[in-house]
Parts: sequence; C-alpha cells; structure tokens
Amino acid sequence: GEGGEGGQLEEITYEGYGPGGAGIIIQALTDNKNRTASDVRSRLTKGGGNLAAANAVAWNFERKGHIVVTVNEGDPDDFALQAVDAGAEDVDVQGRSVTLTAPFAGFEPLRAKISEMKGGHVDQAEVAMISKSAVLLDHGKAMQMLRLMDALEDLDDVQKVYSNADFPDAVLAEYARAS
Repeated sequence: GEGGEGGQLEEITYEGYGPGGAGIIIQALTDNKNRTASDVRSRLTKGGGNLAAANAVAWNFERKGHIVVTVNEGDPDDFALQAVDAGAEDVDVQGRSVTLTAPFAGFEPLRAKISEMKGGHVDQAEVAMISKSAVLLDHGKAMQMLRLMDALEDLDDVQKVYSNADFPDAVLAEYARAS
C-alpha cells in the first residue's frame, strides 16, 4: 500500500558465508536498514553462517542474464545452438529444458531474440548473480545451507538470495521431500 511513516525504500546487498564456507549474497529492499541488517545477521548466525564484509563474496559473482526455455518442438540442442548465435554465453541442455546465461549488457536483446525463436517457451528470464566458482557441500552442510537460504528468503525485506554452493542432486531431492 501507500508508505506512511516508512520513508524511502533502499536496495541493500548483504554478503555472508553459509555452512561449509559457501558464499551468500542477499538482496534486500527496506525502509529500515537497522532492522533488516539485524534480521539478516541473526538468520545467518542461527543457520550456521556469518555476515561478511562488503565484496568478501561479491567478487566471486557476476551479474548475468539467466533465461530458462522449454523447447516444445524441434531439437533442444539445435535451439541451444541458435541461442549461442543470438548471444548466449553458456548453454545447458537438460532434456527439453535449455538454460542460458548472457552478459548483463546483452540480456535484454537476447531475451527479445529468444522469445521470437520458434519452438521454445521462455519459462524464466531475469538478471541473476551467477557464481564464477562453486563450493561443493557435503550432505549435512548442504541441508543446513538450503534451510538457511529459505530462512533468509522468508524475511519480509529480502528479495533474492544467491549462493555459490553446489548441492548434490540427492540432497536437493531429499530437501524438496522434507519441505
């Protein structure tokens, strides 16, 4: 609704470490920096992590366009090749799903081209913080990290949570069943 006494909303990015030393970037939109910082810090600490200094984690991430397409007709590999011609940097084909990344500056033009390509449906298109190198977590740390990321995302002021944790598929499946 209309902001009464709340004042200006500010975008703030917090950086932290989760279980196993994986980096976390937390993007928040708040009208009260002190409250948000304190909420984020307490969730990180409870979840086995800690708040980090500015740029302790961010250097390992790049702002990139992230597009996920379902290829309904034709060959997903062909679609991926066309996407590379259209400006995609990285392409990952899993069955009929094609995940593309693009440089931040090239995101909009690529999104426009992809949405005009035949045979594909854009499921997701956003600017994301993509890590340059991942930290592989063991089972226990991975479960802890997933819980921590959910706890952070549950905060009202938090918009997005990114991490460079690499989760084993078995852990993701188990976590999905448990939640």
